[in-house]
Amino acid sequence: MNTLRMNITLPFDLGMKLKKTRNRSAFIADSVREKLEREERERFVKELQAAYAQSSSDEKALNEDWDAASGDHW
Repeated sequence: MNTLRMNITLPFDLGMKLKKTRNRSAFIADSVREKLEREERERFVKELQAAYAQSSSDEKALNEDWDAASGDHW
């Protein structure tokens, strides 16, 4: 596996808690991966919600057009 060495700065209290973990690199990698996946899921859900809202309004307009064309209002 390819790796990238990075220097990061953390708040003191968080750094002290992290010092107590056994494999800090793996812990940080897992934490970052989880956070990025959560943010990606949240973006995806927002995109789905926006698409659903748009398709819902498109469907409503189509139904109104269909009702007018089929003579249901007569």
